[in-house]
Amino acid sequence: MRIAICDDDERELTRLSRLMTEYQISRGIRLQCHFFRNGVDFLGDMRGGEYDLVLLDVIMPGMSGIQIAQELRGLDENVRIVFISSSSEFAVESYHVGAYHYLLKPSEADSLFSLLDKVRSELLIREEEGFVLKNREGIVRISFAELEYLEVINKTVTFHLAGGIIREVTAALADFEGKFLARPEFVKPHRSYIINLSCVQTIDANCVVTKSGYSIPISRQRRNKVRNAYMHFLHQEKEALSVSDARKSVSSEKPERPDGPWRILLVDDDPADCTLWGDILRCHGCVVELAKNGREALERAESEDYDCVLLDIMIPGEDGFAICERLCKVVHAPVIFLSCLTESDKQVEGFAVGGIDYITKDTPAELFWAKVETRIKLAGSNRTRFCYGPLLVDLAERRVLLDGNELPLTPIEFDILWLLAEHSEHIFTQEEIFDMIWGNQLWDGGQMVQMNMSKLRRKLEKAWDKHHFIEAVWGQGYRFHIEERKDAWGK
Repeated sequence: MRIAICDDDERELTRLSRLMTEYQISRGIRLQCHFFRNGVDFLGDMRGGEYDLVLLDVIMPGMSGIQIAQELRGLDENVRIVFISSSSEFAVESYHVGAYHYLLKPSEADSLFSLLDKVRSELLIREEEGFVLKNREGIVRISFAELEYLEVINKTVTFHLAGGIIREVTAALADFEGKFLARPEFVKPHRSYIINLSCVQTIDANCVVTKSGYSIPISRQRRNKVRNAYMHFLHQEKEALSVSDARKSVSSEKPERPDGPWRILLVDDDPADCTLWGDILRCHGCVVELAKNGREALERAESEDYDCVLLDIMIPGEDGFAICERLCKVVHAPVIFLSCLTESDKQVEGFAVGGIDYITKDTPAELFWAKVETRIKLAGSNRTRFCYGPLLVDLAERRVLLDGNELPLTPIEFDILWLLAEHSEHIFTQEEIFDMIWGNQLWDGGQMVQMNMSKLRRKLEKAWDKHHFIEAVWGQGYRFHIEERKDAWGK
């Protein structure tokens, strides 16, 4: 569920942020929350169709909440608008702009949680397999099944639908990649295209031909990925049945599968999360099996072989921390926590009980897969340390050595260095780093990133002035700078 909250009162924003976090933990779900401090910033961000629910303060400097709602209705007539105010005197006026509800400050958990439960129920009932697109023609709902492919030309994304229908929107293709590439039927054959594999007729060396006769180019570096994705998509149902049958005949000995697909056990009781993360893993060729609680996870782990276990914390019965310790005794695969709990003390506890990594559920799909893939490869090769010239990063012991001397880093500094080093070709913006390290916390404009990045870079430069390692890219962000890269093999 996507939520926007607009309020000029910092204390109320902080309070609502805390309540949203508590709600997610209590329900074991993930929300996408965006916070705004005035109506101008909020409307400037709106294109229509982005949010399922908008919480608006009534009295704000400049534009009032009522005025913002009037403008908002011109962009999206279907969005649910909830007003929040310290007085009930605006209640009647609020319903003139189609208010969904009216809450009194200070926001209380019972009333807010009840409202969120109601909206979630409505979304589950009405939700279809599709997405909302806002363009010059208005707000259009498009089903995934009717979309053949997306193409970007000169900052215009074109949606080609079945029957020759075309929709256009001014945007970047990157604005839609997360939504589509998280689904197994979509793949990116070229930097300018995303295609629906269910609409593919043939694939040759240089292009994909759709059932409607469109030819989509394939870049050389993506050929194998596109072909593998297509073959996996064609055989997905067959593979699922084969896995189900295989469970009945699994032997007590755990076979080696050097060339087979990775098998991953996903332990989570939330159907929506299982679908989301499972689809991402299947999209990358993995076989995914599910367990709703610790007991099921242990039963599967004792009888079957897995390359990785993804473990939620908030599961029925014993929590993930307790189950992790027991899982580590029966599996030889990495156990990775996958949780909506973003607090640093929870992450520390996850490592303490044997988790090899901790991924928060607000992590982007590409980074999520990169972390899982890296951990499986590390476990397969027993590799737990990496060298970047004189810099050695020890993942198992979470420590860093520079020219043989230990570099004292805080947990946050280690995570930032690890993030940048693992994806050395990628330039991370400050907001990307904030989201990946601090999770669902309220965006502070980059102050936390700048402060911790400054300390980390000073420590690195002081310890080894011949190489700065972390490079600031003007106007973009930060990246890890490598002169010579080697691998060190841990014992």
